[in-house]
Amino acid sequence: MPFPESVPILTDGVVRLRAHSEHDVDRIVEQCTDPESLLWTQVPRDYTADMGREWIGELAKGWDEGGAQGWAIEEVADAQGLFLGSIDLRPRAAGRAELGFGLHPQGRGRGLMARAVKLVNQYWFDAGGKRVDWYANRGNFASWAVARAAGFEFITTLPEHVPDGDGVLVDTWFATLGRDDAMEPRAAWITPPVLEADGIRLRQWRDTDVETVDEPRHQPHFIPARAVPTTDSWGDWLIRRRLNMARGVGSNWCIADAETDVALGEALVFVHAGALADGDTAELGYFLYPRARGRGAARLAARLAVGHAFASKQDGGLGLRRLVAETAADNAASNAILESVGFTRWGHEAAAEAPDGSVGPADHWELLRPEPTQ
Repeated sequence: MPFPESVPILTDGVVRLRAHSEHDVDRIVEQCTDPESLLWTQVPRDYTADMGREWIGELAKGWDEGGAQGWAIEEVADAQGLFLGSIDLRPRAAGRAELGFGLHPQGRGRGLMARAVKLVNQYWFDAGGKRVDWYANRGNFASWAVARAAGFEFITTLPEHVPDGDGVLVDTWFATLGRDDAMEPRAAWITPPVLEADGIRLRQWRDTDVETVDEPRHQPHFIPARAVPTTDSWGDWLIRRRLNMARGVGSNWCIADAETDVALGEALVFVHAGALADGDTAELGYFLYPRARGRGAARLAARLAVGHAFASKQDGGLGLRRLVAETAADNAASNAILESVGFTRWGHEAAAEAPDGSVGPADHWELLRPEPTQ
């Protein structure tokens, strides 16, 4: 059957996916000229109604000729069938397809797109497809929230992979979903709680904390260069921190002065593989800006982070059994912090590779969760 009859209607009782029509054009224009759409997609600038009609014609051609398959999104409860966004599949070789989607501003924030994605994924798998791939511009956490909710596995960041709307190549996130994968989140999206004691507050990092960045001043073999932000690297650094939490692999806090709320450094609990919530062991890390040193802020922050790590999940903690850390043997300040919160040195390497590529002595530390008192 020709378009639009060739478009199968998909629904889960809350959202309905249908063919696009002339009635959608005005709202397509609204979506494509919305600031968020312009920021994160390759939609043409100065989008017009004629462009919308031409795009619907391209969708019709895709359905009729076995190309891209696209649907309009609406709510089942809406008798008018108001256009709330679009979703499409672009078939690739050997049972693979690429997913694309975007919402009208009126459709955002209610979980509608995650429902639509699950419907389209199932449609592809029922038709014999094997895998669906997702791409998004690096930093597009709203798109990742949708992919994550539908069960996609985050794989990597592809450098300069696609052009943005202005034709500039940008880094791209890539995730994928297989036919036998559960369409549910693979890991919790970690939102670290605010923790406070003795004049120190652990809170989430904010965009405005860039204003108080203090340029690093430490031995290069003490800590990886990318672990400490500079004014120039701030944006990249903050995205990586937030992605760690969005993927469930780390809990990152800004160490702040409790009175002024000015950033002093960072404390983090993280894993190198898997999800933080799935294991019983994680690594503790921290750094202070040079201006914040000498007041015990790192020691207090470490104590707060350790307490949260060992607190039960029922009490809002991470429920871990063991924390580990690794330091350069000559990093006396960091070693003293670990000792102050109860870590034990369990191993020593005479010639370990340091973060800056040099070789030197390193110490390994661990702290076990205290046994409950009777």
